[in-house]
Amino acid sequence: MSNMKIKIGVMGSAGDTLPEAAAEGLREKAEALGRAIAARDVVLLTGATTGATYMVGRAAREAGAFHIGVSPAENVREHVEGFRLPTDACDAIIYTGFGLKGRNVVLVRSCDIVLFISGSMGTLNEFTIAHDEGRVIGCLTKTGGVADEAERLMEIFSKHTRSVVLHGDDPIRLVNACIEALHQMEEE
Repeated sequence: MSNMKIKIGVMGSAGDTLPEAAAEGLREKAEALGRAIAARDVVLLTGATTGATYMVGRAAREAGAFHIGVSPAENVREHVEGFRLPTDACDAIIYTGFGLKGRNVVLVRSCDIVLFISGSMGTLNEFTIAHDEGRVIGCLTKTGGVADEAERLMEIFSKHTRSVVLHGDDPIRLVNACIEALHQMEEE
């Protein structure tokens, strides 16, 4: 076992098209997840994007976490002007130049634990990569999208990997359970 900090990735909905009441609930869950991550003295990785992931990253950074963004762009100009992505929630951004799908592979492979909050097709791509790569996966339920549907999708499209998939609607408990699962996986 290494003394390096655990790297937790958060992936989820980059869109902002929820009804106002649902958007408020998602914002509260996202901010609580960010604070739960910061409380564990880990490094946060995201896709340096918008929406729920941005909210998690901003809250985690404000609570003291170090937040690394992994961008699909090749430089800051393309990140901001081409992809229209923010830079203010990250402490550092890695510019992959690989586009969205290539970025997803780099991002997931850079994480020890991958957490999902809401999410649509791009998030589903990240989920399947994380599952194939044998990562500890946590789905923050009651946030919609991939996070809520992952369990059902795993039943329909079962595939055995080393991955551990956990589900829960409490951000603190989910982060703690994923870290514990990672420690158990490292001992095997």
